[in-house]
Amino acid sequence: MSISLLFGVHAHQPVGNFPAVIDDAHVRSYGMFLRVMERYPEFRFSVHFSGWLLDVLFERFPDDMARLAAMTRRGQVEWFGSGDCEPVLAAIPHRDRVTQIATLSDKIERRFGMRPSGAWLTERVWESSVVTSLVATGIRYVAVDDYHFLCAGESSARLDSFFSTDDDGRRLDLFPISEAARYRLPFSPAGEAVAWLEDLARRGHRAAIYFDDIEKFGIWPQTYEWVFEKGWLTQFVEGVLASKLIRTETYADYHAREKTRGIVYLPTTSYIEMNEWTLPAPRAAEFHALIEAEKAAGRFEAHKPFLRGGIWRNFMSRYTEANWMHKRMLGASRRLAALPPEQRSTELQEYLHRAQANDAYWHGLFGGLYLPHLRRAIWNNLLKLEAALERLAPWPRQQQGDLDHDGHIETALRNPLIHAYVRDDGHAALVEFSSLALTHNFGDTLRAYAEAYHAKIHLADAPQAAPGSGEGIASAHDRVAFLHTILPGDADPDEHPRAIFVDSLVDTRDMYRPLDNYHPDAETDMWAAQGEGWRIEKSYELDSDSLCVRFRADGDALPKMIETELNLALPSCAGYGGRYVLADGSVPGGFGETLLIDALSRITLDDSELRGSLQIETSQPVRLEARPHRTVSQSEAGFEKIMQAVCISLAWSPGSGVDQRIRLKVIPAS
Repeated sequence: MSISLLFGVHAHQPVGNFPAVIDDAHVRSYGMFLRVMERYPEFRFSVHFSGWLLDVLFERFPDDMARLAAMTRRGQVEWFGSGDCEPVLAAIPHRDRVTQIATLSDKIERRFGMRPSGAWLTERVWESSVVTSLVATGIRYVAVDDYHFLCAGESSARLDSFFSTDDDGRRLDLFPISEAARYRLPFSPAGEAVAWLEDLARRGHRAAIYFDDIEKFGIWPQTYEWVFEKGWLTQFVEGVLASKLIRTETYADYHAREKTRGIVYLPTTSYIEMNEWTLPAPRAAEFHALIEAEKAAGRFEAHKPFLRGGIWRNFMSRYTEANWMHKRMLGASRRLAALPPEQRSTELQEYLHRAQANDAYWHGLFGGLYLPHLRRAIWNNLLKLEAALERLAPWPRQQQGDLDHDGHIETALRNPLIHAYVRDDGHAALVEFSSLALTHNFGDTLRAYAEAYHAKIHLADAPQAAPGSGEGIASAHDRVAFLHTILPGDADPDEHPRAIFVDSLVDTRDMYRPLDNYHPDAETDMWAAQGEGWRIEKSYELDSDSLCVRFRADGDALPKMIETELNLALPSCAGYGGRYVLADGSVPGGFGETLLIDALSRITLDDSELRGSLQIETSQPVRLEARPHRTVSQSEAGFEKIMQAVCISLAWSPGSGVDQRIRLKVIPAS
């Protein structure tokens, strides 16, 4: 009896990723993979490329895209669809799921002559609400992890074919991706992988179902040498084709000739590693310890279906910055949907689709929330959409509400050039300060969070296993590497938000006390904080291309100093394009350096990547201290320190009641 190998690969690069990274991915993975597979037309397989990546590859590597088109025409390749810009479908409204899926299906049909019947689910995030959206766009089946089925009570022995589910009367078929296959391909020797497939055939398995990231073939650490230079992919393909027990099929062909295994209803989940990453750090550590204990006791495989962890949406509760970005995106989606049909252009829809790209909304081993350029791409597209909506159907100039459902009221201040949001959480600080002219959010930073994997930092000096032992290679999940030196304290979590205008009081002993008891005064549109013998009032006002913050202090027991902290996101970060410019035109340093000036009334933050600058002016001289704000995170390449923002502290003595005004002026490049 033979077994069907359903072999699928998924290719994606985040919206806004650096061109050099995409080029490298294509040179070391996508292009190499296609050139090998082209030599074996009888090896049939399925592919999914996100639409944004396809657009880039057609522009930069047309010959390889022509090669892929030819492989499609000869019946070797089946195309899977999904959302065009790789959103987590469960995290966006039904109307946007439909437009995202339809956009990519149209693109694939136009360029490759095939309209997808199958779809890739981003990060294999399953919620039953996506069924109606997928079916409405012509999708008949998707691939999710076998773990999803185990959590539904299915036996692992039955997970060798597809099942059916439904929602609101719509049927969708589900293929269980084999975790055992994902962990073997391409990490175990090719001969062993082929022998494993043949053993499944002898035991009567109908299909071996594989669908995983193509980046594992060349981009993950050690895989380029292993897969291409040492010939793993060629050996595997030739071994499969030479076997009398294995036949390759596309998902479409298998689906057309086989019957469903039966009905199944999957719980809300993703792959088990994601269910760990989405938990808060202490709980993630406990969950990981539980899994390791179950493995050590030999009970893990039996108990795995009951080890659930969290769900993908928990990232919105873990990271306030992701939640704010997500809720702002949903608000823009509602506004776009409310426009008359003739005003909802393809261009505006594309801005929304790009703002829904999944990568910057979460963080695991590969998630991109920690990468400023990915968050910036979300905000850039979101603010392009906001700028267009400002002309078509502007929002109220001032508005209040709990926009991100966190229990705190946000006050929105808007004009045609600037949108600013103040959160009433005791700090009365800006959580967003966006320039529509520059399509940039200066508040797009990230506080330092505790992460469960920070516990591995002490392994920096521990010996690591030598690569290339001849017995396969290690998965990126199992490696501990360091791109930067991480010192004690570098990974300490922040105790307060990384917002703009986060205030503190400094007493005569130079002790800092957070000013976190502001309360709003509805009659005067200001926030006030007070203590014994002192009162401080704070107000915000927009004026064309500027935002003015006014501090008024009064009382007979005022502090020695008032200090306000501005955490400002700037595209150049520590690169050459970012620099401080003083009023006399001199440049005292770049954003990646520390800066201390005792008496200052004006400074400009100039950024060539921004194509503009931000000027800070004060009505009374201040002491300025500037330093880079960095976080410690982990990627597939190792631990790294990433600059998230410029942290600027402005301090002044209130004396007997100094009235301080601080103006942030946005200056586009001329």
